Amino acid sequence: MFSSKSFDRNYETDTKEVVIRGKRFNVLVPESLDGFVDPEDIFHDFPLWSKLWEASIVLADYLARITPDPQKRFLEIGSGLGLVGVVAASFGHQVTMTEYNPDALNFARANAHNNGLDERGDLEIKALDWNRPRLEGSFTYIVGSEILYSEKDYEPLLDLFKTYLRPGGEIILAERARKTSIGFFREVSEIFEIEARKKVLRSREKEIFVILARMKFQ
Repeated sequence: MFSSKSFDRNYETDTKEVVIRGKRFNVLVPESLDGFVDPEDIFHDFPLWSKLWEASIVLADYLARITPDPQKRFLEIGSGLGLVGVVAASFGHQVTMTEYNPDALNFARANAHNNGLDERGDLEIKALDWNRPRLEGSFTYIVGSEILYSEKDYEPLLDLFKTYLRPGGEIILAERARKTSIGFFREVSEIFEIEARKKVLRSREKEIFVILARMKFQ
């Protein structure tokens, strides 16, 4: 059971507002990374989960447009702060959000609570190690954003897809266009039918290119 008092005691946070399809979501993010990085080696286990990624907003917006079906369940991997799963559940989808990092799980639960979506029948939040998955059941959709950061994750991700995707199911990934994400899509192109589109997010300071890919086993 999530305790907001316990969460508030353990974490200093800021709040960012995200609007998806006319709905407003308040997302708690760490105020500082100081408690999550090793000062002797800041790149070791860097907390990628702690950022509200542009690709997560792209994926959340896409899932919000899918017509809900109680027979079709979503598995989100690498949920991070929880935006994607929270948005999907708020638009009527059956969602299991997963993360490996304990702090990320706490933030995902806090953001579900903060947006009126405490764990219930249509939303579960669970720990998941891609190398030793311990989930039950199968899923119509497996979704994730900014999960393709390391080539060492390619094989466990493929095994996870094979284990948990229902026959005829679909994988939906949103990834910033980078060497590791493009490399993954190239590597699995003989296994999956891939439909990909590029989203360009512009601000005054920069342009960000996000790949939104839908994948089905051939």
